[in-house]
Amino acid sequence: METKPMKKKWVIMFALMAMVAIGGIFCPEHVTLWESDAAVDTADVAWMITATIFVLMMTPGLSFFYGGMVGKKNVISTILQSFIAMGLVSVLWVVVGFSLSFGSDIGGVIGDPRTFFMFDGVGGKTDPMLAPTIPLALFALFQMKFAIITPSLITGSFAERVKFSAYLVFMAFFCIIIYCPLAHCTWHPEGLFKQWGVVDFAGGIVVHASSGVAALAGAIFLGRRNRAIRSDAPANVPYVILGAAMLWLGWFGFNAGSSLRADSIAVKAFLNTNTACATAMLTWLFFDCLRGRKASAMGAAVGAVVGLVAITPSAGYVTVGQSFFIAFATTIVCNVACHRTENSQRLDDTLDVFPTHGTGGIVGTILTGIFIQEGLISGTAEGWSVFGYHLLAVVIVFAYTFAMSMALYWLVNKMIPMRVSHESERLGLDVSQHGETYNFADAQTEEVDD
Repeated sequence: METKPMKKKWVIMFALMAMVAIGGIFCPEHVTLWESDAAVDTADVAWMITATIFVLMMTPGLSFFYGGMVGKKNVISTILQSFIAMGLVSVLWVVVGFSLSFGSDIGGVIGDPRTFFMFDGVGGKTDPMLAPTIPLALFALFQMKFAIITPSLITGSFAERVKFSAYLVFMAFFCIIIYCPLAHCTWHPEGLFKQWGVVDFAGGIVVHASSGVAALAGAIFLGRRNRAIRSDAPANVPYVILGAAMLWLGWFGFNAGSSLRADSIAVKAFLNTNTACATAMLTWLFFDCLRGRKASAMGAAVGAVVGLVAITPSAGYVTVGQSFFIAFATTIVCNVACHRTENSQRLDDTLDVFPTHGTGGIVGTILTGIFIQEGLISGTAEGWSVFGYHLLAVVIVFAYTFAMSMALYWLVNKMIPMRVSHESERLGLDVSQHGETYNFADAQTEEVDD
């Protein structure tokens, strides 16, 4: 069989991976880091291991959720774009991502990359500031799963037209330059937003607003799909339902796990998460029917996910009654935003990432500023100042994420053209980018050199 010549971009990526692997040999591990710690609460550990598994399951769930929505020529590529994040982000997180997010504070906006470089100092011991009752390694793993799913969410906006190698480079840049600073500002005890009293219980702005805004920038930068060859018919609606169900289940770890303890706050977050998801699913269906549309399976799935997004920033703090309202109000806004985007002649956000995740995260964060119960979070401001700081944080996150995403798309595009060729788009990314096909019969293996 003829061997194709190696492409420079893959040589560079393989070389970087080899450097990390070889460099790991020389990173010392202090045995004392894994000795028993009297401060460890075994119940908290058991719950947080379970929650961490649930959160990781959300990324394969997202793969099916997105994969079922695209055309049949792009199912595998769309699924892989989410699945590959489990590999790439996991490596980045161990090397430097955890340090940038939760390392020693630098100006309230970023962590010192030397603090936990290559997970140095991350082991079985607790950390009084970050993880007082669980091993720091478990806290780092839990936070890793959030970092994994965030860039995965972005992929829905430029599905069916992005080059795989360019996406990998963008994902690495996004994690380091956008996600890590936002995580530090919001969740590190000395972070800027945290000091203001901004509450983002499980990622309304860190995960959903940031990914949604980056998705908006991506849809604008890459432009519209070719109308003459694209298909808007979903390849597999049962995949969408399966993905939504996996997300619903995994979100219990996402939100309830963010308590970092097996306590009543975790139970409250669990209850509010399920209530909001159910409310949003029904609201989306009923609102569609009121506007003359069918009660579709796709609508039920999307509505459920919107409810999960909406309650994320406030899950552990609002009342169950307030979770009903947050889900209801956010779902109406997202539903309208989705249908306005569908009719747009300029924007082609393939899977409506910004109208759902971006808008849902932003609206949910604003409503958090209104409904958050004062006194539950020590050090927060009171009254309208809470709401004001939440608004200010949303504005900063939107502006920073959009500007930096545009800059990163431009930079990556200079390195590797981000958009596939017309011929690759016609064949579909499954065949042109990966040499695989979702159609089991008469499988094509044709590749296009972009």
